[in-house]
Parts: sequence; C-alpha cells; structure tokens
Amino acid sequence: MKNKTAKIIAIVMCAIFALFILTVIGYVIYVACQYDRIEDNLVVPTTGNQTRYVEQNGVYTIVTYNIGFGAYTQEFDFFMDSGEMLDGTKVSGKGSNAKDKETVLTNTSGAISSVAGGDYDFLMFQEVDTDSTRSHHVNQYFMLSEAFGDVRGSTFASNFHSAYLLYPFHDPHGRSNAGIATFSKYNISNNVRRQYPVDTGFGKFFDLDRCFIMSSIPLPNGKCLTLINSHMSAYDEGGKIREQQLALLNKVLAEEAEKGNYVVVGGDFNHDIADSINLFTTGQKVPEWVFKLTNDDLTSGYKFAAANNVPTCRSTDMPYTKDVNYTVVVDGFIVSDNIEVKWVRNIDTDFMYSDHNPVEMSFMLK
Repeated sequence: MKNKTAKIIAIVMCAIFALFILTVIGYVIYVACQYDRIEDNLVVPTTGNQTRYVEQNGVYTIVTYNIGFGAYTQEFDFFMDSGEMLDGTKVSGKGSNAKDKETVLTNTSGAISSVAGGDYDFLMFQEVDTDSTRSHHVNQYFMLSEAFGDVRGSTFASNFHSAYLLYPFHDPHGRSNAGIATFSKYNISNNVRRQYPVDTGFGKFFDLDRCFIMSSIPLPNGKCLTLINSHMSAYDEGGKIREQQLALLNKVLAEEAEKGNYVVVGGDFNHDIADSINLFTTGQKVPEWVFKLTNDDLTSGYKFAAANNVPTCRSTDMPYTKDVNYTVVVDGFIVSDNIEVKWVRNIDTDFMYSDHNPVEMSFMLK
C-alpha cells in the first residue's frame, strides 16, 4: 500500500513538473512570437497641425522631459537598476509598476505643470505610456495633448510595445505600449520615425524599441528646422549598442547639415552630456551605465547645448534622497552651428514626478 501511494505521489509530482516546464516553454514561445521591431523610416502623422511658419532670425523656446511613465515618485525604485554606496553596500531596485492609477495621474499632471508655465514653442517628451500595465493603463499622451494640443500640433511614435512580461515575479511588468511625443506651435511638413539599433539578446524584451522622431518644420526660404526627439539606450553593457545608435544619429545629422537645415536634437541621451559625472553631491559610486559624451563625439557642425545647474537624472536603484542618490545630466540638446543658443537651463523639480528633470532652451535661427 505504501509503495502504491509513493508511486501515485511520484506520478503526480512528475505531472506537475512536466506541466510547469510546458507552461514555461509556452510562455517563452508567446513572448518571442509577440516581439517585433517597428519598421525604419516610418512616416507618422501630425495631429492638429498648425499653420504658422518659423522664420530666419526668429527666437524660439523648447523643452525636453522624460516623464518616466508616471511611476517615479521620490519613493519609487526600479527593478532593472542596481548600484553601490560609497561604503561598498550594494543596492538594488525592486519596483516595476506605479503604485496605483492615482499615482500615475498625479505624476503626469505634476510633470505637465512643471513645464506648462513656459509657453514653449516646442515640447518633447519621452517614456509616454498610452496603454501599459506599469502605468495602470493611463493614456499619458492624451493627457499631454489635452494640456498642450490646443495651440500645437503633435506627433507620437511608439518605442516600447511588449507582450505581457511576467518578470519580476513579485510585481510583473506586464504589457507595455509607450513612446515619444513632440508638440509644435508651428507647421510640421512631415515626421519620420527612425529606428535605432538595439540589443539583440534576451534584454531586448525589457528594453525599448529605441527610436527618434524627425519633424521637419519648413521656413519660407525653403530650408527646414529639423527637430529630433531622441531616447537612447540605458541598459547596454560596454556601451556597444549606444555607439551604434550615436553613429546612426551622426549620419542623419550630417545629411541634414548637407541640406543646410537648422537642427535641434532633444531628449534623453542616457550619457553624461554636461561633464557632470562627478559634479553633484552623492552617497553612491558612479554607476557602470554612465558614459560621457562631448562635442568631439558629434559629427562636424554640431555641439551639445546642456546645463549643469541641477542634475537631470537620478539613480533608481533605491528611493530618492537628495545628495544621497547618484545624479547626473543626461538630458538636453544638440544644435547645429547655424543655431545660436540664447540660454539653456535644467528645471529643478527635485524629482517629484519622474526620475528626470526637464531641460529648457531658447535659440535663434541665424
């Protein structure tokens, strides 16, 4: 009798194990089959396009802001980030999704209010969710459009569209639909989504389908102001993918310079662009993901326009405490030599609504 019972238990355990293995295999197949990259050189529409035109010698204002899918209160950390304190203590983020829908609504509204007073001619946003588990299905692009779309045309390009991700197991990241958005008070003749090279390993299921939007804003003289809204890779061991992404961006910049166009690139570069690696007070060591970019890394005829009055990005391997978390400047602009930068400033939100701070700039088309 005991042998028979033991045999039944063994059969049941084997069946459970086999079912588990089949479930895992099925899930992996599901995620792999759901993964696809959006085509390159994709034309995307302008919603609410305006009729005004920019002018040579005109002075304009622009802001860029990574709004962090509405999850990043000061208490939020992120499961993909890890770091080390100055005393050698290891830290690692655990959060995956925003605390609740109300948090996403509050953070998105706060991000909007942080830049609404500037009455900018152009606005660029990154990590804008439209229908994602992590942001409780809040449509942030709709909220941004409600706030800024009355007198501005807008365009949106997807850069994260994943299957339901079960990891991390304690708080699955779920299904994601997110992208980057550009708003303009002036007429946009066309928008093209350019596809960045990305990681081809397993990490691609958790990283974004990186891209940038090129928006062409015509001048009466036949030239264009080309606005490029960009979000480069963060999780890239050795920086190899980011080198490929920079090479593509430089190629496009060279092509635009050849046409004689005015060019402004704004966004989250995920590189130190303001010589700020060791600038700000911190209780942490410099993270491995921090790489430095200078004007020497850009194609001829371009330079960075960045400020270091306050940092624009904080470490997310633990909740935020001022002067404890590592901070750096990774957000800002690249401008062509035919653009005069009047001023550029980082807006200090003390990371209340995102793990980034917005950056504003005034510039003239020479």
